[in-house]
Amino acid sequence: MSDAPKKMIMGSMAASGIVAALALADIAIGVPFRGSMMMDIMFLVSAGLVLFLCWDAWKDLR
Repeated sequence: MSDAPKKMIMGSMAASGIVAALALADIAIGVPFRGSMMMDIMFLVSAGLVLFLCWDAWKDLR
């Protein structure tokens, strides 16, 4: 099997992890976005959904 799907899954997991970390940092210290709390919560929810979908796709590749 090609490594492309695995690399895409890992890249998506990394990107959603970065988004989640930045949203948590914004909630905790107000940096980097200085946006609304609602947007930070939505970023966290969407990052969690992407992580779940990546984990499920990773299981299917095994």
